[in-house]
Amino acid sequence: MSNRDPDRSSEAKPLAGFRACIIYDCLFPWTIGGAERWYRYLAERLVDAGAEVTYLTRRQWEDEGPQIAGVTVIDIMPPTELYLPDGTRRNLPPLRFGWSAFRWLIQHRGEVDTVQLANFPYFSLFAVRLALLGTGTPIGVDWFEVWPREFWISYAGGLLGRAGFLIQQSCIRLTDHAFVFWHHTEERLLAHGFRGHVTVLAGLLPPVGQNLPSSGRRVEPTVLFAGRMIKDKGVRLLPDALRIAKARFPSLRLVLAGEGPERVLLERRCLELGLTDSVSFPGRLPEAELAELMATASCIVIASLREGYGLVVAEAAAAGTPSVVAANPENAATGHIVEDVNGFVVDPTASGLARGIVSVIEGGERLRESTADWYESRADSMSMLRSANEMIGLYSSERIRRQRSTQVPR
Repeated sequence: MSNRDPDRSSEAKPLAGFRACIIYDCLFPWTIGGAERWYRYLAERLVDAGAEVTYLTRRQWEDEGPQIAGVTVIDIMPPTELYLPDGTRRNLPPLRFGWSAFRWLIQHRGEVDTVQLANFPYFSLFAVRLALLGTGTPIGVDWFEVWPREFWISYAGGLLGRAGFLIQQSCIRLTDHAFVFWHHTEERLLAHGFRGHVTVLAGLLPPVGQNLPSSGRRVEPTVLFAGRMIKDKGVRLLPDALRIAKARFPSLRLVLAGEGPERVLLERRCLELGLTDSVSFPGRLPEAELAELMATASCIVIASLREGYGLVVAEAAAAGTPSVVAANPENAATGHIVEDVNGFVVDPTASGLARGIVSVIEGGERLRESTADWYESRADSMSMLRSANEMIGLYSSERIRRQRSTQVPR
């Protein structure tokens, strides 16, 4: 995957010789998600600007590994399953990844000019702050989500949930410069006691033209779920939502693209409801195939209990495909929905999702056209490209500032 423009080789190199380190335990496309896409895209754009980029991650491949022009990918941690069978994160992998990041940075602390990492897995931030103590190396932290205490407890249970919330609060205090992708997250950070500097980047909308509407004619209504099949994604509601919606549109189909621990449960529920002929499980798909599915679906459904950004809404809208989003308090994807323009926000129940699906199909081409218009009106001002360019500008300014501060007056 590369989102490079063919004419970038002629651009100026404001970061020539600048050494950037990105730390995240997943790498696109071996793992697919908003953060993964952002860090892969940011790494490539930094290289285009002349930077030397090191990407520290967890090994997710069996062959010789990623070949990303200008990016040195280092697997500091062996392959490890990140999730428990119920879809919640395991506790040990974040600790191991943090320890691995600490060991690498201790050995190379004089070889990086900046470090960029996500707020999660949290122990990476502890590791980076300790390893770079006394160096003055800027550390940027991308905060994709900030969870209230109550959500932590519902996610991990009483003891672990309270511990997770305290760790999150500690990381907020350890963050000097926070990067967020919309004001919703900034407000959450400030409400949780953040007192450092916040940069609100443009957004994470995919580059224009990444998903193009298919010229193929839709034969029957189709609902698409694309993502990891875990409890947090709300996938357990989808078979029942399909059953309800089929009372209005009998030919309606559901495509569940992806893998995860909930797949067996979903297959069993579809069998119980007599929906096996109306549901397909294509597994994890190549990006081009997924884009085609997205462009030909009646809608995307996001039933998630939590989403830090909801990038899939924008990816679908790029192809003119509206979304049905569950109104859960931590589902930030709702913030991208303009009612009856690019989709619907619905009750987080099977019947609520079904009503949204029916409304989308009834909206027909009118809704698809308004969805495409919604995306086009925001594609530039909220784009991943603009966010990356803002980061390049910040790195360049910081580099100049540090160079001036070290100059000895004559």
